[in-house]
Amino acid sequence: MSESFLPTVNGVTNSVCRVLDRLAAEGHDAIVICPAAGAPARYAGFPVHQVPAVTYRQFPVGLPSPQVTRLLSDFKPDVLHAAAPFLLGAQAIAAANRLGIPSVAVYQTDVAGYARRNRLRLAAPVAWRLLKWVHDGATMTLAPSSTSQADLEGAGVERVFRWGRGVDLERYHPNNRVAEKTRYLRELLSPDGEVVVGYVGRIAPEKQVERLRALRYVPGIRVAVVGDGPALPAVRKELGTLPVAFLGRLAGEDLAAAYAALDIFVHTGTEETFGQTIQEAHASGLPVVAPRAGGPIDLVEHGVDGFLFATDHELRQQVGSLIGDAGLRLRMGEAGRRAVLGRSWQVVCDELFEHYREAGVLARQRIAVA
Repeated sequence: MSESFLPTVNGVTNSVCRVLDRLAAEGHDAIVICPAAGAPARYAGFPVHQVPAVTYRQFPVGLPSPQVTRLLSDFKPDVLHAAAPFLLGAQAIAAANRLGIPSVAVYQTDVAGYARRNRLRLAAPVAWRLLKWVHDGATMTLAPSSTSQADLEGAGVERVFRWGRGVDLERYHPNNRVAEKTRYLRELLSPDGEVVVGYVGRIAPEKQVERLRALRYVPGIRVAVVGDGPALPAVRKELGTLPVAFLGRLAGEDLAAAYAALDIFVHTGTEETFGQTIQEAHASGLPVVAPRAGGPIDLVEHGVDGFLFATDHELRQQVGSLIGDAGLRLRMGEAGRRAVLGRSWQVVCDELFEHYREAGVLARQRIAVA
């Protein structure tokens, strides 16, 4: 069960697709239950079932439906994987409990943080109570970072374990720098040898892409922004005085080429539960500059494969130190590549499948206690 699926592209959809790919490769069986938003009828050979949904900020939000219980009852899975569970996920977890099916809830969205950012501070405690209620119903909860695990445990959620995300080490590779697509894009972005500073990701208020304005008046740079989203007009306005190229949403080889055309990768949001684009940048051999908050704390080793900043002034300073030192960029980029070599999707999915088995054991223990 996933609160987000194709054609919507985000971190939740990406991780669900990679898990399905691995399940198919190992000969397992699966079904997908997701909000109705034009999803394909099948993915990786598995049937995709869509349930009613409403749209909020360009995202489909799945609504509880009797179809969920029927699908789980007919399919009889060994485990329910609930990706970023909210309304639809809460129903799926409750249905799994009634059917005696262990469930793994994967925490991926900082709902309480989004409430605070959207001036709904009074709603943040309510959001945490709702999250606790949803996740306490699951057999176990998987948190992607030490910060998110601490947040969940601080809110009283029980049975929280760590599970990160994988990265495609073949698609995102330093060798892409010599590819024809990369060379062409590099010529467009850096016609006079400018250092290219880039951001990749959704352009939404919580991503805080406007923080790139801290690089205003830094000489010898060109900024590249890859992605789209509801905050794009506001970000264009905020970055109007920067030498910036908006490249739109890219995928596949085009996205890999975009990473390879950068010299420095900057992540801006402080509410990331993980930070998948940081791993993709490291796999591409790039130094990363990211906030000292949330998921990036686990992904960036300060001073080794990048820098962590607390203020916009620090962001400017750290990017500036990399702009003026090509050797430092190279060393940090190599260190970043080494840091992700053990995080292929095969390795990470093997860890997930072990959590599935542990969930079965925990579920039996809970039934015995009950």
